[in-house]
Amino acid sequence: MTSITDAPQNPLPFNSARSRKVPGGRVIRWLRANLFASATSSVISLLLIALLGKALLSLVQWGYWNAIWSVPGDQTGACRSIRGLGACWAVIPEKYRFILFGTYPFSEQWRPALVCLTFIALFYVSSRRSWWRKELVAVWAAALVLIGVLMWGGIAGLSYVSQDRWGGLPVTLILATFGLAFGFPLGIVVALGRRSKLPAIRSLCVLYVELIRGVPLISLLFMASVMFPLFMPDGVNIDKLLRAQIAFVLYAGAYLAEVVRGGLQAIPRGQHDAADALGLSYWKKNGLIILPQAIRHVIPPLVNTFIAFFKDTSLVLIIGIFDLLTTAKTSIIDPAWQPFSIEVYVFVGLIYFAFCFAMSRYSRSLEAQARPG
Repeated sequence: MTSITDAPQNPLPFNSARSRKVPGGRVIRWLRANLFASATSSVISLLLIALLGKALLSLVQWGYWNAIWSVPGDQTGACRSIRGLGACWAVIPEKYRFILFGTYPFSEQWRPALVCLTFIALFYVSSRRSWWRKELVAVWAAALVLIGVLMWGGIAGLSYVSQDRWGGLPVTLILATFGLAFGFPLGIVVALGRRSKLPAIRSLCVLYVELIRGVPLISLLFMASVMFPLFMPDGVNIDKLLRAQIAFVLYAGAYLAEVVRGGLQAIPRGQHDAADALGLSYWKKNGLIILPQAIRHVIPPLVNTFIAFFKDTSLVLIIGIFDLLTTAKTSIIDPAWQPFSIEVYVFVGLIYFAFCFAMSRYSRSLEAQARPG
């Protein structure tokens, strides 16, 4: 007689074959749960997939299969013959230097190109947590000096180039980078000032934030370009790009102050009491305990403000500064290339997308690193 212990053991459930991992099983489960959960959902999903597929096929046909990539000289007849059926990407190699660097002297355009690479290297170094030390301030100072030397010249055998000749991507990066680099500390100070117990400081910070946020950025640029010189002494003239940079710093500082203030309000009162119990000073309490937690809470809105600010630099067109979008518009004034503005805007849009997408991805990684535990 066979005992119970001698019976063959079968630890697997009856439907064990169904529970085995099948290649692509996770994808199939996701599709069933999200796209084909019911008959109505399946019909809608199939219609949307068909529409997206048709749109994607048309885009590929226009941008790749039927596109023209080069033409001899300015002979755009081939591009005109397929207008509407295919893209004329030949406009990009013909105009890319003007789009990227504006009217900067042609033979010296390696200098703004090196400035753009310097900015990218500076962004990369600043994104590494291992570089978040006091030495990073020295790196920023050295980069600022290098950018000034390359763009202006006049020393080290470099020819002098006035700011009237600057344009394109370097101007956009200068306005956005230094606007945020100086606007962010200003925003932190103003946010702390709005929570100050001193009425004079609190009122001054509230007045600054409400005044700057209550008017559009265009009006600030107009004031910086037209009205600000009226308050300067006779013979004193500040460069137009510097005036625009000051307007961007004030604008960024006001908006970032409100974002940081929201993070400060999210910190429990017990954190303040614990810091006071340790006998920390006001600046140590905020710098070591309160601000790091507040900024961790507001990383998504901070990066959202950074992205919006980077794109708002295109508004300097109204005061006669040639940023990246302005040089792109100007590059197609040539009647031979004027019908192909879409290709130019796609090229510029990809540049904006690359920088904004990099900020977005870095924000996600920073959130993951700053998450408690």
